[in-house]
Amino acid sequence: MYVIVILAMIAGFLALRLYSVLGKRTGHEQEPAPRAADERPRATVLQPGPVAQGSGDSVRLAEGLIAPGAESGVRALIAADRSFDVPQFVEGAKSAYKMVLEAFWRGDRDELGWLCDDDVRASFEEAITAREAEGHVLDNRLVRIDKAQIVEASLNGRIAEVALRFEADIAAITRDKDGIVIAGSMTDAVGTRDIWTFSRDIRSADPNWKLSETDEG
Repeated sequence: MYVIVILAMIAGFLALRLYSVLGKRTGHEQEPAPRAADERPRATVLQPGPVAQGSGDSVRLAEGLIAPGAESGVRALIAADRSFDVPQFVEGAKSAYKMVLEAFWRGDRDELGWLCDDDVRASFEEAITAREAEGHVLDNRLVRIDKAQIVEASLNGRIAEVALRFEADIAAITRDKDGIVIAGSMTDAVGTRDIWTFSRDIRSADPNWKLSETDEG
């Protein structure tokens, strides 16, 4: 009973954390106690806030956050959606990166459901199911995100897509059903490079940006 309560508290904290980081801006596995659908927060993922008056060129101010070759796509996106703010979006993407990874490591299908689109969620769930069938549990930890940079941005009709490259260090351990370590180490973090794409219908009343594609970077 105590374990269930603790896990539920952890799950609630993570959801509240995402809301506090992203929601106010209007803008690889463990399972917590399930939450009812009406209890899950309606957090806005990666929704950028309005650009402040006098802030100038958002692309120019975002030095280092946009890779060479991605500026034109970002400018087109800003022209279509003046509320899009590059620094704030990147900070939100970093928070979402952490939340998605931790949900996947825990095996939290519900959390992944509102952070990812259908295709990405299905891929994660397939991997979680395979892991559970083998009795494996991931005891992973995101040590730090060294870099997050927009590498591509596009607007196809109403659908905006922004791809970011994340460079991060992850400490990873895989345990068997008896809790015995079968792979990894918590003392030796592994460097990873991922490219994640987030998408959103800019004319939709739904302000959420969702993870729509993952790839190695």
